[in-house]
Amino acid sequence: MMIRTNDLILRTMTVLISFILLGFSVYIFLAGHNAPGGGFIGGLMTSAAIVLMYMAYGYEAVNKILPINYRILIGVGLLIALATAIGSFVFGQPFLSQTFDYFHIPVFGEVELATATLFDIGVYLTVIGISLTIVLTISEDQ
Repeated sequence: MMIRTNDLILRTMTVLISFILLGFSVYIFLAGHNAPGGGFIGGLMTSAAIVLMYMAYGYEAVNKILPINYRILIGVGLLIALATAIGSFVFGQPFLSQTFDYFHIPVFGEVELATATLFDIGVYLTVIGISLTIVLTISEDQ
């Protein structure tokens, strides 16, 4: 006998909770340079939102919306983080040294951009890729 459940409440709340998690993830990512947080915690929060979507809507539905190979995402994140770390050698600085400058971006005006932000993007992508690869591998039917 198959038990049918009503997933309406789960699906409705997933939209709201995922929006909050993803918004807070971006905030934590951007605030991480001056406060605790950054790429690692932001990546974990984004992963939690995506896992919640997988639970509510199923594997096929989420893969239609997010056709991402998470193993490739791990490699891309590691390459970005490594390139940022090694990039300091180009300027005669020690490994993982940070530099920054101010740039004019049309909508935002003068914005400070740091190499630590690029490194955090690499960490962010790597954490999302690893977290979702582990969760999706464990959840596969045997």
